[in-house]
Amino acid sequence: MAGVNAPTEPVALDEVLAAAVDQARAAAVEVAGADVGIAEAGGPAAQVGIHVGVRPEGEHAATHAFAANLPGYVGWYWAVTMVRAPDGPANVAEVVLLPGEGALLAPAWVPWSERLQPGDLSPGDLLPPPPDDPRLVPGYTDSGDPQVEQVAFELGLGRVQVLSRFGRLSAAVRWQSSELGPDTPMAKQAPGHCGTCGFLVALGGSLQAAFGVCANEFAVADGRVVSVEYGCGAHSETVAEPVLEPAGPVYEDELIELVDQRGPRAGSAEPAVDETEQPLIDLEADAVQPVDDDQSAQAGEHDDQRGGEQLGEFDPIQLDPPAVIEGGVQEPPPGDAG
Repeated sequence: MAGVNAPTEPVALDEVLAAAVDQARAAAVEVAGADVGIAEAGGPAAQVGIHVGVRPEGEHAATHAFAANLPGYVGWYWAVTMVRAPDGPANVAEVVLLPGEGALLAPAWVPWSERLQPGDLSPGDLLPPPPDDPRLVPGYTDSGDPQVEQVAFELGLGRVQVLSRFGRLSAAVRWQSSELGPDTPMAKQAPGHCGTCGFLVALGGSLQAAFGVCANEFAVADGRVVSVEYGCGAHSETVAEPVLEPAGPVYEDELIELVDQRGPRAGSAEPAVDETEQPLIDLEADAVQPVDDDQSAQAGEHDDQRGGEQLGEFDPIQLDPPAVIEGGVQEPPPGDAG
Protein backbone atom coordinates (compact mmCIF):
# COMPACT_ATOMS: atom_id res chain seq x y z
CA MET A 1 0.00 0.00 0.00
CA ALA A 2 2.24 2.73 -1.28
CA GLY A 3 1.77 6.30 -0.27
CA VAL A 4 0.90 5.68 3.41
CA ASN A 5 3.42 6.99 5.89
CA ALA A 6 5.10 4.14 7.74
CA PRO A 7 5.63 4.43 11.50
CA THR A 8 9.10 5.13 12.76
CA GLU A 9 8.99 1.99 14.93
CA PRO A 10 7.28 -1.33 14.14
CA VAL A 11 3.76 -1.36 15.58
CA ALA A 12 1.48 -4.34 15.82
CA LEU A 13 -1.67 -4.18 13.76
CA ASP A 14 -4.85 -3.77 15.77
CA GLU A 15 -6.98 -6.83 15.01
CA VAL A 16 -10.29 -5.00 15.55
CA LEU A 17 -9.33 -2.27 13.11
CA ALA A 18 -7.96 -4.74 10.60
CA ALA A 19 -11.28 -6.58 10.57
CA ALA A 20 -13.32 -3.41 9.89
CA VAL A 21 -13.01 -3.70 6.07
CA ASP A 22 -16.72 -3.32 5.33
CA GLN A 23 -17.00 -0.30 7.61
CA ALA A 24 -14.04 1.34 5.87
CA ARG A 25 -15.48 0.59 2.39
CA ALA A 26 -18.82 2.11 3.33
CA ALA A 27 -17.04 5.28 4.43
CA ALA A 28 -15.16 5.48 1.10
CA VAL A 29 -18.39 4.98 -0.87
CA GLU A 30 -20.08 7.74 1.14
CA VAL A 31 -17.28 10.19 0.41
CA ALA A 32 -17.26 9.24 -3.27
CA GLY A 33 -21.00 9.91 -3.50
CA ALA A 34 -20.57 13.38 -2.01
CA ASP A 35 -18.43 14.42 -5.00
CA VAL A 36 -20.66 15.38 -7.95
CA GLY A 37 -18.02 14.51 -10.52
CA ILE A 38 -17.46 11.07 -9.04
CA ALA A 39 -21.19 10.41 -8.81
CA GLU A 40 -21.62 11.20 -12.51
CA ALA A 41 -18.81 8.81 -13.45
CA GLY A 42 -20.84 5.66 -12.76
CA GLY A 43 -21.96 5.91 -9.15
CA PRO A 44 -19.97 6.01 -5.89
CA ALA A 45 -20.00 2.24 -5.32
CA ALA A 46 -18.39 1.63 -8.71
CA GLN A 47 -15.59 4.05 -7.91
CA VAL A 48 -14.39 2.15 -4.86
CA GLY A 49 -12.53 -0.93 -6.04
CA ILE A 50 -11.09 -3.98 -4.36
CA HIS A 51 -9.48 -3.91 -0.95
CA VAL A 52 -5.75 -3.48 -1.47
CA GLY A 53 -4.54 -3.90 2.12
CA VAL A 54 -4.31 -2.45 5.59
CA ARG A 55 -1.38 -0.85 7.38
CA PRO A 56 -0.94 0.13 11.03
CA GLU A 57 -0.59 3.84 11.75
CA GLY A 58 -0.22 3.49 15.54
CA GLU A 59 -1.14 1.25 18.44
CA HIS A 60 -4.87 1.77 17.85
CA ALA A 61 -4.90 3.26 14.33
CA ALA A 62 -4.86 1.64 10.90
CA THR A 63 -5.46 2.65 7.29
CA HIS A 64 -7.37 0.56 4.77
CA ALA A 65 -6.63 1.05 1.05
CA PHE A 66 -9.14 0.47 -1.77
CA ALA A 67 -8.43 0.77 -5.48
CA ALA A 68 -9.84 3.91 -7.09
CA ASN A 69 -11.78 3.18 -10.27
CA LEU A 70 -11.94 6.80 -11.35
CA PRO A 71 -11.32 8.01 -14.93
CA GLY A 72 -8.09 9.98 -15.03
CA TYR A 73 -6.87 8.70 -11.63
CA VAL A 74 -4.64 5.85 -12.74
CA GLY A 75 -2.60 4.54 -9.80
CA TRP A 76 -4.62 6.33 -7.12
CA TYR A 77 -6.40 4.65 -4.14
CA TRP A 78 -8.91 5.42 -1.41
CA ALA A 79 -7.28 5.62 2.01
CA VAL A 80 -9.64 5.16 4.98
CA THR A 81 -8.04 5.65 8.40
CA MET A 82 -9.73 3.84 11.31
CA VAL A 83 -9.10 4.49 15.04
CA ARG A 84 -10.51 3.22 18.34
CA ALA A 85 -10.08 3.46 22.06
CA PRO A 86 -8.30 0.56 23.83
CA ASP A 87 -11.57 -1.13 24.65
CA GLY A 88 -13.87 0.67 22.12
CA PRO A 89 -15.24 -0.07 18.65
CA ALA A 90 -13.62 1.03 15.37
CA ASN A 91 -14.44 4.50 14.08
CA VAL A 92 -13.68 6.25 10.80
CA ALA A 93 -11.19 9.10 11.24
CA GLU A 94 -10.42 10.21 7.65
CA VAL A 95 -11.16 9.30 4.03
CA VAL A 96 -8.87 10.67 1.33
CA LEU A 97 -7.84 9.92 -2.26
CA LEU A 98 -4.06 9.47 -2.48
CA PRO A 99 -1.65 8.77 -5.35
CA GLY A 100 0.23 5.50 -5.39
CA GLU A 101 3.38 4.46 -7.19
CA GLY A 102 3.18 5.31 -10.90
CA ALA A 103 0.13 7.54 -10.40
CA LEU A 104 -0.53 10.34 -12.83
CA LEU A 105 0.24 13.61 -11.07
CA ALA A 106 -0.16 17.23 -12.02
CA PRO A 107 3.07 19.18 -12.61
CA ALA A 108 4.56 21.15 -9.76
CA TRP A 109 2.67 24.33 -9.02
CA VAL A 110 4.21 27.46 -10.51
CA PRO A 111 3.13 30.97 -9.47
CA TRP A 112 0.98 32.82 -11.96
CA SER A 113 3.53 35.58 -12.36
CA GLU A 114 6.07 33.00 -13.54
CA ARG A 115 3.66 31.23 -15.87
CA LEU A 116 2.64 34.43 -17.65
CA GLN A 117 3.65 34.56 -21.31
CA PRO A 118 3.64 37.49 -23.78
CA GLY A 119 0.10 38.04 -25.00
CA ASP A 120 -1.60 36.43 -21.97
CA LEU A 121 -2.69 39.77 -20.49
CA SER A 122 -6.35 40.47 -21.26
CA PRO A 123 -8.56 43.51 -20.56
CA GLY A 124 -9.02 44.01 -16.84
CA ASP A 125 -5.93 42.02 -15.82
CA LEU A 126 -3.32 43.68 -13.61
CA LEU A 127 0.36 42.81 -13.83
CA PRO A 128 2.47 44.69 -11.29
CA PRO A 129 6.23 44.50 -11.80
CA PRO A 130 8.11 42.27 -9.36
CA PRO A 131 9.91 43.88 -6.44
CA ASP A 132 13.37 45.18 -7.35
CA ASP A 133 12.69 44.71 -11.07
CA PRO A 134 16.11 45.07 -12.75
CA ARG A 135 14.42 46.62 -15.80
CA LEU A 136 13.43 49.72 -13.85
CA VAL A 137 15.29 52.33 -11.83
CA PRO A 138 13.93 55.31 -9.87
CA GLY A 139 13.24 58.35 -11.97
CA TYR A 140 15.51 60.62 -9.92
CA THR A 141 18.57 58.52 -10.78
CA ASP A 142 20.63 58.85 -13.91
CA SER A 143 18.85 56.74 -16.49
CA GLY A 144 21.70 56.81 -18.96
CA ASP A 145 19.34 58.16 -21.61
CA PRO A 146 20.20 61.81 -22.49
CA GLN A 147 16.78 62.52 -23.98
CA VAL A 148 14.98 61.32 -20.86
CA GLU A 149 17.20 63.47 -18.70
CA GLN A 150 16.55 66.50 -20.90
CA VAL A 151 12.78 66.11 -20.73
CA ALA A 152 12.83 65.70 -16.95
CA PHE A 153 14.98 68.82 -16.62
CA GLU A 154 12.72 70.95 -18.80
CA LEU A 155 9.51 69.94 -17.06
CA GLY A 156 10.95 70.05 -13.59
CA LEU A 157 9.64 66.60 -12.84
CA GLY A 158 10.06 63.07 -14.01
CA ARG A 159 8.48 59.67 -13.96
CA VAL A 160 8.66 57.67 -10.80
CA GLN A 161 10.58 54.93 -12.62
CA VAL A 162 12.38 54.78 -15.95
CA LEU A 163 14.06 52.06 -17.96
CA SER A 164 17.42 51.00 -16.68
CA ARG A 165 20.32 50.17 -18.93
CA PHE A 166 19.52 46.50 -18.39
CA GLY A 167 15.89 47.13 -19.36
CA ARG A 168 16.87 48.84 -22.61
CA LEU A 169 19.36 46.13 -23.55
CA SER A 170 16.89 43.32 -22.82
CA ALA A 171 14.27 45.04 -24.98
CA ALA A 172 16.78 45.57 -27.79
CA VAL A 173 17.79 41.90 -27.75
CA ARG A 174 14.15 40.81 -27.75
CA TRP A 175 13.16 43.09 -30.64
CA GLN A 176 16.24 42.29 -32.69
CA SER A 177 15.60 38.54 -32.45
CA SER A 178 11.83 38.81 -33.06
CA GLU A 179 9.92 38.21 -36.28
CA LEU A 180 10.56 41.87 -37.17
CA GLY A 181 14.33 41.52 -36.92
CA PRO A 182 16.96 41.22 -39.65
CA ASP A 183 17.22 37.42 -39.63
CA THR A 184 13.74 36.65 -40.95
CA PRO A 185 12.90 35.44 -44.48
CA MET A 186 10.89 38.62 -45.10
CA ALA A 187 13.85 40.86 -44.28
CA LYS A 188 16.29 38.82 -46.37
CA GLN A 189 14.13 39.13 -49.51
CA ALA A 190 13.13 42.76 -49.06
CA PRO A 191 14.28 45.36 -51.62
CA GLY A 192 15.44 47.71 -48.84
CA HIS A 193 15.82 48.07 -45.07
CA CYS A 194 13.52 49.96 -42.74
CA GLY A 195 16.35 52.34 -41.91
CA THR A 196 16.03 53.82 -45.41
CA CYS A 197 12.22 53.66 -45.60
CA GLY A 198 10.14 56.82 -45.51
CA PHE A 199 7.46 55.10 -43.42
CA LEU A 200 9.77 54.55 -40.41
CA VAL A 201 9.08 56.65 -37.30
CA ALA A 202 12.29 56.63 -35.27
CA LEU A 203 12.25 55.97 -31.55
CA GLY A 204 13.57 58.52 -29.08
CA GLY A 205 16.52 58.12 -26.79
CA SER A 206 19.35 55.66 -27.09
CA LEU A 207 17.25 53.13 -29.04
CA GLN A 208 16.53 55.42 -31.99
CA ALA A 209 19.62 54.29 -33.92
CA ALA A 210 18.47 50.68 -34.01
CA PHE A 211 14.66 50.67 -33.91
CA GLY A 212 11.59 52.52 -35.08
CA VAL A 213 7.84 52.13 -35.56
CA CYS A 214 6.38 51.21 -38.96
CA ALA A 215 3.73 53.66 -40.19
CA ASN A 216 2.78 51.93 -43.45
CA GLU A 217 -0.80 50.72 -43.14
CA PHE A 218 -0.24 48.10 -45.88
CA ALA A 219 2.86 46.57 -44.27
CA VAL A 220 2.78 43.54 -41.99
CA ALA A 221 4.58 45.53 -39.26
CA ASP A 222 2.28 48.55 -39.22
CA GLY A 223 2.26 50.12 -35.74
CA ARG A 224 4.93 47.77 -34.40
CA VAL A 225 8.55 48.25 -33.39
CA VAL A 226 10.90 47.10 -36.16
CA SER A 227 14.64 46.87 -36.45
CA VAL A 228 16.23 49.30 -38.89
CA GLU A 229 17.73 46.19 -40.52
CA TYR A 230 14.29 44.68 -41.09
CA GLY A 231 12.53 45.13 -44.41
CA CYS A 232 9.48 44.12 -46.42
CA GLY A 233 8.06 44.53 -49.89
CA ALA A 234 6.26 47.76 -48.92
CA HIS A 235 9.46 49.83 -48.76
CA SER A 236 8.90 53.46 -49.77
CA GLU A 237 11.52 53.25 -52.54
CA THR A 238 10.19 50.07 -54.11
CA VAL A 239 9.94 50.44 -57.90
CA ALA A 240 7.15 48.64 -59.70
CA GLU A 241 8.13 46.35 -62.54
CA PRO A 242 7.30 47.77 -66.01
CA VAL A 243 4.23 46.38 -67.70
CA LEU A 244 5.00 45.08 -71.17
CA GLU A 245 2.39 45.85 -73.84
CA PRO A 246 1.36 42.88 -76.00
CA ALA A 247 3.05 42.87 -79.39
CA GLY A 248 1.02 43.54 -82.55
CA PRO A 249 0.18 40.90 -85.14
CA VAL A 250 3.13 39.45 -87.02
CA TYR A 251 2.75 38.92 -90.75
CA GLU A 252 4.70 36.44 -92.83
CA ASP A 253 5.71 37.82 -96.23
CA GLU A 254 5.20 34.45 -97.80
CA LEU A 255 1.56 34.41 -96.67
CA ILE A 256 0.61 37.84 -98.06
CA GLU A 257 -1.31 37.76 -101.35
CA LEU A 258 -0.78 40.74 -103.62
CA VAL A 259 -3.93 41.81 -105.45
CA ASP A 260 -4.10 44.60 -107.98
CA GLN A 261 -7.01 46.80 -106.91
CA ARG A 262 -6.31 49.65 -109.29
CA GLY A 263 -8.91 50.59 -111.85
CA PRO A 264 -8.42 50.99 -115.63
CA ARG A 265 -5.89 53.58 -116.76
CA ALA A 266 -7.01 56.83 -118.27
CA GLY A 267 -7.73 56.61 -121.98
CA SER A 268 -8.16 52.84 -121.87
CA ALA A 269 -11.51 51.20 -122.36
CA GLU A 270 -10.31 47.90 -120.94
CA PRO A 271 -11.62 47.11 -117.42
CA ALA A 272 -9.30 46.52 -114.49
CA VAL A 273 -7.64 43.18 -114.38
CA ASP A 274 -8.94 40.88 -111.68
CA GLU A 275 -6.00 38.63 -110.95
CA THR A 276 -8.04 36.49 -108.65
CA GLU A 277 -9.93 35.14 -111.69
CA GLN A 278 -6.93 34.89 -114.03
CA PRO A 279 -5.29 31.53 -114.54
CA LEU A 280 -1.82 31.19 -113.21
CA ILE A 281 1.01 31.22 -115.71
CA ASP A 282 3.02 28.07 -115.71
CA LEU A 283 6.59 29.30 -115.78
CA GLU A 284 7.89 25.77 -115.89
CA ALA A 285 6.15 24.70 -119.09
CA ASP A 286 8.04 22.10 -121.03
CA ALA A 287 7.83 24.05 -124.31
CA VAL A 288 6.74 27.37 -125.77
CA GLN A 289 4.16 27.23 -128.50
CA PRO A 290 5.57 28.72 -131.72
CA VAL A 291 3.75 31.49 -133.46
CA ASP A 292 3.97 32.58 -137.07
CA ASP A 293 5.03 35.98 -138.29
CA ASP A 294 1.47 37.16 -139.01
CA GLN A 295 0.34 36.43 -135.49
CA SER A 296 3.41 38.17 -134.10
CA ALA A 297 2.79 41.25 -136.23
CA GLN A 298 -0.84 41.41 -135.18
CA ALA A 299 0.20 41.12 -131.54
CA GLY A 300 2.70 43.96 -132.02
CA GLU A 301 0.05 46.20 -133.51
CA HIS A 302 -2.32 45.41 -130.69
CA ASP A 303 0.40 46.22 -128.13
CA ASP A 304 1.00 49.60 -129.82
CA GLN A 305 -2.68 50.45 -129.51
CA ARG A 306 -2.60 49.64 -125.76
CA GLY A 307 0.39 51.86 -125.23
CA GLY A 308 2.52 49.14 -123.66
CA GLU A 309 0.03 48.40 -120.85
CA GLN A 310 -0.49 44.79 -121.62
CA LEU A 311 0.89 43.75 -118.18
CA GLY A 312 -1.70 45.69 -116.21
CA GLU A 313 0.07 46.28 -112.91
CA PHE A 314 3.55 47.06 -114.33
CA ASP A 315 4.70 50.18 -116.23
CA PRO A 316 6.12 49.67 -119.70
CA ILE A 317 9.85 49.24 -119.89
CA GLN A 318 11.61 52.43 -120.88
CA LEU A 319 14.73 51.93 -122.89
CA ASP A 320 17.60 54.27 -122.17
CA PRO A 321 18.86 56.36 -125.07
CA PRO A 322 22.09 55.27 -126.69
CA ALA A 323 25.01 56.06 -124.50
CA VAL A 324 27.51 58.64 -125.79
CA ILE A 325 31.08 57.56 -125.41
CA GLU A 326 34.29 59.07 -126.47
CA GLY A 327 34.82 58.67 -130.20
CA GLY A 328 31.19 58.36 -131.20
CA VAL A 329 27.78 56.96 -130.39
CA GLN A 330 27.63 53.47 -128.95
CA GLU A 331 25.36 51.35 -131.03
CA PRO A 332 22.94 49.07 -129.22
CA PRO A 333 23.59 45.35 -129.42
CA PRO A 334 21.99 43.47 -132.25
CA GLY A 335 19.47 41.88 -129.98
CA ASP A 336 18.20 45.22 -128.66
CA ALA A 337 17.34 46.68 -132.04
CA GLY A 338 14.01 48.22 -131.86
